[in-house]
Amino acid sequence: MQFADPAHELTPTQVKEALDTGDIVLIDVREPYEWEAGRIPGATHIEIERLAARADEVPTDRPIVFHCRLGVRSAMAMQAFRASGWDAYHLGGGIERWAKEGLPLEPDGGYVADH
Repeated sequence: MQFADPAHELTPTQVKEALDTGDIVLIDVREPYEWEAGRIPGATHIEIERLAARADEVPTDRPIVFHCRLGVRSAMAMQAFRASGWDAYHLGGGIERWAKEGLPLEPDGGYVADH
C-alpha cells in the first residue's frame, strides 16, 4: 500500500482505514504512562528510547506508521526508519488529533495524557 503524501504524514482517517484493513502496523512511541492512559486500538507499544534496540521486531512486510501525542517523536522515528529502508509514515497531530476527531481510544475511559 502506498500513500501519496510526500511528507509521509497521514491523517487519523487514513490511519484508521489502513489499520482496520490490516494494511499497516501502528507503533505507539510514547512513554508507558501515556500508553496506559489511553491508546489507539490495534497499536503496538515500543517507547521511542527502545525503538532502535527493538528494530528487529518492526515488520518490513507492510508500511509502518508511528504515532505519539502530537507528532514530534513519531516524525523522528519515521525519519530514522525511512533512512534504514522501512516504508514508514507518522500520524500527523498524533493521538491528540485522533481523539479530537472522535476516533476510539482504549481502554474504556481512555484519554490522552500530557507528555
